[in-house]
Amino acid sequence: MRRLLLVAAAALAFASAARAAPQLSDARAWYVVNGATGEVLAQHNANASVPIASITKLMTALVALRHLEPSQTVTVTSGAAEVGESRIPLRAGQRITVHDLLEGALIQSANNAADALAAAASNGDVAHFVAEMNARAKQLGLRHTHFVRPDGLDAPGHVSSASDVAKLARIAMHSRVVREIVAKRSDRIEDGTVAVHTWNDLLGIFPGLVGVKTGHTNDAGWCEVAAARRSGYTIYAVILGSPTREQRNVDLQRLLQWGVDQYRTLALVHPRTYAWTTAPYGRKPIPLVAVRSLVRVVRTGRPLTEKIVAPAAVSLPVALQQPLGRVEIWSGRHLLGSRPLVAARAERKPGSFARLSWYAGRSVHHLAGLLH
Repeated sequence: MRRLLLVAAAALAFASAARAAPQLSDARAWYVVNGATGEVLAQHNANASVPIASITKLMTALVALRHLEPSQTVTVTSGAAEVGESRIPLRAGQRITVHDLLEGALIQSANNAADALAAAASNGDVAHFVAEMNARAKQLGLRHTHFVRPDGLDAPGHVSSASDVAKLARIAMHSRVVREIVAKRSDRIEDGTVAVHTWNDLLGIFPGLVGVKTGHTNDAGWCEVAAARRSGYTIYAVILGSPTREQRNVDLQRLLQWGVDQYRTLALVHPRTYAWTTAPYGRKPIPLVAVRSLVRVVRTGRPLTEKIVAPAAVSLPVALQQPLGRVEIWSGRHLLGSRPLVAARAERKPGSFARLSWYAGRSVHHLAGLLH
């Protein structure tokens, strides 16, 4: 069977032209990435090792959950209870659930909650817990990251990078517990006696924002990694070292909006006829149709190519909806997807007498042509 490749180069003008990425004048580093594909959309100083403050608590939560169940009740150590700055009410010897400590650490960004988790997960050996944080960072490929404390308070050598933070956040969001907690603006813990409130000012403000973590210290400045979800994709944006909380919020919103605007969810293949294939014995060409749509997330400003692969001619019989080809949608060298092309009608093979009659008629036609 001969094959015919029909190519419509750059025929699908679905995606509008892309705007240039925002340029931030004050932040130390920033990074925007498609969480579904890992495609880096924009970056500045993204691999520089800088303080990240309480964003650290994402790793603290991940390591703690390797040892502790959220429903488990643990005892607060005196060392954890004494940790200051951002905190929740904790006292030495207090019994509290791991889930409450996670909410304190990830919503309120409480340093004493993070340290209590570290102590509970390591039988009081916080230095060992930090060593496990660093081992986990290495395992995850966070090449610019080193932890000194579980809470993210300023300490020499306690650093990460914008690219590492984005990767850490994407991994942390695979945890159902973490994902549910960081999406909350507030909650009540310790049997409803303590209210916790997020420092993530864009939660409930920026459409589709689902977390993940803020941070602030004198050395780190104002930091945040945030995730905004759209149909079929999630954009992660990181800002490290912004000079003020307000500037961080404004710039992060700009990065997130630009990031989500880089994609569209489109129907690239529709249920319709894409080609015709020739049938023998004088039968009419058979339409080849796609019976299922193809919906994909596509990057704006990139041309798409539709390729149709189908036989130039078929032998009979052909059954209704018999697969006879395919339609492919390409973005550059990347195949976005394909759908089968099937026969829109059945065509039986003529009987012996009908075939002989057709051949005879064809021979007479050719002979008449030669005589003329």
